[in-house]
Amino acid sequence: MRLAITGAAGMLGQDLLAAAKAAGHDLLAFPRADLDIADAAAVTRALAEASPDVVVNSAAWTDVDGAERDETGALAVNAAGAGNVARAAAACGAWTIHVSSDYVFDGRKSAPYVESDPVGPLSAYGRSKLAGERAVAEEAPDHHTTVRSSWLFGPGGPCFPATIARLAGERDELNVVADQVGCPTFTGHLAEALVGLAGREHRPVGILHVAGRGSCSWFEFAREIVAAAGVTCEVKPCSTEEFPRPATRPANSVLRSERGGEAPLLPGWREGLARYLALTAAAREVRAV
Repeated sequence: MRLAITGAAGMLGQDLLAAAKAAGHDLLAFPRADLDIADAAAVTRALAEASPDVVVNSAAWTDVDGAERDETGALAVNAAGAGNVARAAAACGAWTIHVSSDYVFDGRKSAPYVESDPVGPLSAYGRSKLAGERAVAEEAPDHHTTVRSSWLFGPGGPCFPATIARLAGERDELNVVADQVGCPTFTGHLAEALVGLAGREHRPVGILHVAGRGSCSWFEFAREIVAAAGVTCEVKPCSTEEFPRPATRPANSVLRSERGGEAPLLPGWREGLARYLALTAAAREVRAV
């Protein structure tokens, strides 16, 4: 299979490249430096020349708080850019797998969110990701899978575990939000699932929820990270009101799928954290040599 990956230099994109290589696919990597998905003409030209069977769009504006200051910029990438990729993929007969977010929900539901639940983003970032889902569905109605995931972390970029591990090494005490819950998702696990979806003979159309199994709060996640790091730092719970951010986050970001076997099941978030920590420890050892 000929597989194209946009956003190939990003945190998820790097793991997608590794998973696609491991699966033996004919791979076409498009980092942002080579292809800005907000440039419709460039996307059309690049995919027409590449002639892929499947395009995995992992390119995204990921600065949640920055989107509050520049919603136009976020929409250019997450909405119009996503539509550009789906349109160009459809024009060359390729399937689009688009990566979206738990932030399309308002977080007020008391149970996990499933694919058919009403959306209601609370932030500019969430609105841009929802607009991207709709653009992909409009441009490639029968040739797309949109995968919503939650709380991504991985060794290929800035992420929550890296920040917590650094701060825990610098401070005696950390206050971490305890009233927001979600499904921490290791990008290595998600990448393998996305490549698996791409390789299916019959790919599911529409939205799938694919996130790390289990759920926790940011506080519980941080406590696990600090314990694994073996540093002396007390992690204390705090409320969202005590830790205000420019963008409003949903209180409940827990995702589950109602689509049975169509949605890949990922390992638990603790397994993802263990794999992440092993990879980052190995990388540190290599740098120290």
